[in-house]
Amino acid sequence: MDNKISSVGRVTAQSVEFKETLILESGDQLESLEIIFETYGNLNPDRTNAILVCHALSGNHHSAGYYKNPDERKGWWDSLIGPGKAIDTNKYFVVSPNNLGGCHGTTGPTSIDPKTQEIYGPDFPMITVSDWVNCQALLADHLGIQVWHSVIGGSLGGMQALNWSIAYPDRIKKAGIIAAAPKLSAQNIAFNEVARQAIITDPDYQDGYYLKVGKSPKRGLRLARMVGHITYLSDEAMRDKFGRELKEGKLNFGYGAEFEVESYLRYQGDIFSESFDANTYLLMTKLLDYFDPADKCNGNLVKAFEPIKAQVMVISFTSDWRFSPERSKEISDALLEANKNVSYLEIKSTHGHDSFLFSEDRYVRAIKAFLGNDQ
Repeated sequence: MDNKISSVGRVTAQSVEFKETLILESGDQLESLEIIFETYGNLNPDRTNAILVCHALSGNHHSAGYYKNPDERKGWWDSLIGPGKAIDTNKYFVVSPNNLGGCHGTTGPTSIDPKTQEIYGPDFPMITVSDWVNCQALLADHLGIQVWHSVIGGSLGGMQALNWSIAYPDRIKKAGIIAAAPKLSAQNIAFNEVARQAIITDPDYQDGYYLKVGKSPKRGLRLARMVGHITYLSDEAMRDKFGRELKEGKLNFGYGAEFEVESYLRYQGDIFSESFDANTYLLMTKLLDYFDPADKCNGNLVKAFEPIKAQVMVISFTSDWRFSPERSKEISDALLEANKNVSYLEIKSTHGHDSFLFSEDRYVRAIKAFLGNDQ
């Protein structure tokens, strides 16, 4: 493949099963683990060009390319992964897994519990970002990758990259931490709790055993996604995209979706409620709430960063109010105080928290330079 900027093309999901018992941070354990993942590009002979891409809360392993035809929806980071793109698959071997607890093939609440031969449902154990990283280390071992050239991701994906640099300092050269935070604010935890309550109080939730009775709390999951989606967009982006436009050009004096933004949120909620598992969403939001690498160091973020050996790049976006630039600066400032090799970039964008998904020129150039810089 040449250097022309294009898609990675048609891709196929892969899977690997680990039979050994996995001890989780909570103290619970899983007797086995299956991980679904995709790869793009080629691993070089000395296995030094591998990049791990970490997905955010509701993401999955399909981060680039397409499955059947070029007209279908591409992977969630297709704008940044591919030949000649920010994460250049002409140079790098990219690994993109669906994390533990997911609902797209990796072991999670919709999987069969080998002990009971029934769907886990709400009995799936609570997990943490550390558990995700440990599972990704197992995948790296399976692929014969001893050291990642980089671990990179946006939002919760950036938190995984940070955790990797702390937990496995000798197995990662570069950490790309994008649109992330060292821990959630009370406001962010509150948004997650509203989303969880929307799901749990749905009559079809059935205490989490909805799949056993052929139900799904779609109304609750729909509301949860609508709340989340509002936090991903900036006020400017919503104003530019929707303004106060009316669907039919006039008021109908009712509770239907009269404004374009109402219609958009309902559509996004409907699509999500058909494709995502409610127990998985509950699990992921709790995992996000729990993330706090400084917790084991009495709240001292600088001390938590002491093990880090990787070169770190922290990127934030001006319109991101879910994880504002101030939160990214907390990470970069603590890394500087810990005498780590860190660069920080704040990019002007109108897309809000979702900015990390778009291939803005300065953003692309920053990632390319970071990945190619061997300082």
